[in-house]
Amino acid sequence: MEQKFRIAYLVETAHQNAINKGWYEEPRTFGEMIALVHSEVSEALEDHRNGREMQEIYYEGDKPCGIPTELADVLIRIFDMCGYFGIDLEEAIEEKMAYNATRPQRHGGKKL
Repeated sequence: MEQKFRIAYLVETAHQNAINKGWYEEPRTFGEMIALVHSEVSEALEDHRNGREMQEIYYEGDKPCGIPTELADVLIRIFDMCGYFGIDLEEAIEEKMAYNATRPQRHGGKKL
């Protein structure tokens, strides 16, 4: 039995929340939205550099912070962007994961 993701629901929900919060009163560009994704990844790295634990969630007032929270923000930004541009992220993930399963061990020979 094929397991379906709930990605489409998350895309719709994240994008609708951004609309409701006024983030689409003016058109947004792909570059702007990618930069926002990048900023969330950078915030996760900054928490790591500051010695935060990988699973640690801490609070600034009521606001949750930490690496898990910043990674969640990365996904929320991506979900919102896919909702805005009409990208079927669920289908793209399924296709890419199926392709990745066919790739050889440590394909590409790249080093970190």
